[in-house]
Amino acid sequence: MRKIWKSVVMIVVLLFLYLPILVLSAYSFTDASNIGSFREFSIENYVTLFTTPELVHMILGTIVLALSAAVLATILGTLGAIGAFYSKKGMTSAITTMNQVPVVNADVVTGFSICILLVVVLGVSKDTFVPLIAGHVTLCAPFVFLSVIPKLKQMDSSIYEAALDLGATPAVALVKVVIPQILPGIVSGFALAVTLSLDDYFVATYTKPATFDTISTYVVNATKGAQTTIKTALWALSAMLFLVVTLFVVIMNVRAEKRNKERNGV
Repeated sequence: MRKIWKSVVMIVVLLFLYLPILVLSAYSFTDASNIGSFREFSIENYVTLFTTPELVHMILGTIVLALSAAVLATILGTLGAIGAFYSKKGMTSAITTMNQVPVVNADVVTGFSICILLVVVLGVSKDTFVPLIAGHVTLCAPFVFLSVIPKLKQMDSSIYEAALDLGATPAVALVKVVIPQILPGIVSGFALAVTLSLDDYFVATYTKPATFDTISTYVVNATKGAQTTIKTALWALSAMLFLVVTLFVVIMNVRAEKRNKERNGV
């Protein structure tokens, strides 16, 4: 009975998480204008998604923003993790604690604070995209830090010291020894940063230029009065995002499993 109960709970949780997404994905292939009623199969939503200049511009802009912010966040988060790992115990604890604050802090507070600092205090124009990128980097970098730190702790610290003893400079030892050892954590942090940037709404709302929309801000605004064809095209966009993320997670897990088997000689 205990095994049956566990299975039932797991099925209920999975249905609660994925059934709404699957229903939305199914309706993206219909001619329905509202969830609950449709007449026939159609790919018109996907045609609209890729032929409407407004939607194409919004998607490309969001992707460029996510990749740019993720690259910067990965660099800063990785360097911060390495610096904290090789610092003294007190400094490591202080850096780790400060890194946790943006993680648990509300996104709306982060976005509003970035806006106040850069736009109001320093006078940086939102049209420069600097506040927007700074906000997304601030949002993503702490999560990169958390992805890299476990890999550093798993690494044999004597390898770095051995490289120094053999004549390598600290920079060479970092690039040739440390980075390859923690590369899986860096890649995971980068992927997480991209996902966080794509998903963000509050930081973008406070820091983006008035003429620019990310996927999140556009979807929220679209539900307040956009044309029906635009709304249903966003169903197709949601389905594609879910598919891309699912494929990426599957590929990452398969590669990790393959790497573990090779390491264990299986």
